[in-house]
Amino acid sequence: MADPDQDLMLDLDPAIANDYEADYLEDEINRAIGGRVSEERRRLGLTLQEVALRSGLSLSMISKIENAQTSPSLRTLARLSQALEVPVTTFFRGFEEERDASFVRAGEGIELVRQGTRHGHRYELLATAKGTQRRVRPFLVTLTQPSEKFPLFQHEGGEFLYLLSGAFAYRYGRQTYDLRPGDSLMFDGHVPHGPERLDELPIRFLSITVELDADAPSR
Repeated sequence: MADPDQDLMLDLDPAIANDYEADYLEDEINRAIGGRVSEERRRLGLTLQEVALRSGLSLSMISKIENAQTSPSLRTLARLSQALEVPVTTFFRGFEEERDASFVRAGEGIELVRQGTRHGHRYELLATAKGTQRRVRPFLVTLTQPSEKFPLFQHEGGEFLYLLSGAFAYRYGRQTYDLRPGDSLMFDGHVPHGPERLDELPIRFLSITVELDADAPSR
């Protein structure tokens, strides 16, 4: 167990990261279902009220589903499949077709609270995905506060840094690297690492963490 008084800190708890990603994916699924329900309703030339009567659901519920404002239960989806004369799997088709892409507009990433937050680090998760792509997490990290004390991090897998603006010295194990805009650094996440010195604020850099297979052969 690490000494809490030391500067050595573990990275974001996977359970917390999973909660954020689960919320994000739930929203994506709801949008896919809403889009398919609306598409199938229009294909049959039905109004919201007619779908409500066919399915036994309320008008407001149908409207909320189409606008991705609620997460419909399996029973609700079963009723809609009968009302719209399609298999239940139809409602997930849009999600399955688009799940490999994660589009996030500027400034709309998910802001996460991590171990470095109390030291003035801001973390913005730029994309999230399911399946094998969940092994990759891209972050936009912003440092705005001068500090003489910095945390060191350790985590599973590897990490890639790319400095966008500002300047700082980054420590990796016993080595220190001076990074300027356009410089990059890739390393093993198990080795203690983190900012060593902030030379020019504000500092913005991409941090991409990659989980590696435990049984993958080392090279």
